[in-house]
Amino acid sequence: MATFASIGSSQAVVFHTKDVSKTLACKKGPLAGALRRTPASRSARLVTSAAQTTKEETAITGMVFNTFKNSTLEKISNPTNEDSFARQHYHPACEAALNDQINTEYNVSYIYHAMFAYFDRDNVALPGLAKYLKAASVEEREHAEMMMEYQNMRGGRVKLQSIIMPNLEFGNTEKGDALYAMELALSLEKLNNEKLLALHKVAEECDDPQMTDFIEGTFLEDQVEAIKKVSEMVSQLRRVGKGHGTWDWDKDLLEAAVV
Repeated sequence: MATFASIGSSQAVVFHTKDVSKTLACKKGPLAGALRRTPASRSARLVTSAAQTTKEETAITGMVFNTFKNSTLEKISNPTNEDSFARQHYHPACEAALNDQINTEYNVSYIYHAMFAYFDRDNVALPGLAKYLKAASVEEREHAEMMMEYQNMRGGRVKLQSIIMPNLEFGNTEKGDALYAMELALSLEKLNNEKLLALHKVAEECDDPQMTDFIEGTFLEDQVEAIKKVSEMVSQLRRVGKGHGTWDWDKDLLEAAVV
């Protein structure tokens, strides 16, 4: 059986028989016409004879799509659960650093969740701050999930680590609980930003422009905006003081969240 594939001004003729599997490039002419007019067995002998007289340097194997040789496809021909078809140019250092960042995001989310639980108490009763911190916790967890999806997309393996139990009390007689908690939140946002920059540096050192683009486009801008917003909240709480001032500030925060 013959298959013709046009390549420039030539035709590639591929024959598959029980004993013959040859590829030949020939000009449009008598040979091509003879192949179309002769039975398969005679055509195969004709091609074999012509191929033997064809010089090796005139073959067009560089112009046709040959079977992959010594490629990564052969290495994963018998895959296991530990292999990934998607992995390409993904350094193990990037994989490990991303798993560390996932752990950081979950830890920050856990602390924000503890803050939410504190300010939602009946004897603390700052619903605006509780609502804000709950949303912040969800956002950090979403960041962790986005990184997990990216890890899988690049062919890495997500390895979750232990989460540190957070402090559940945020009362402070000197500053007040709201200011104390938001100063802690500011420290967390700055720490998270430092971790993201370190992750970006690892990707850069491993020459992974796709990963650096992912970090820059997805997290870094949002992170500096979060630092700016929390910094403003700390400044406002320092002005209003404890007691009624904090209650009024929290009321405005709740109304802004509803809007």
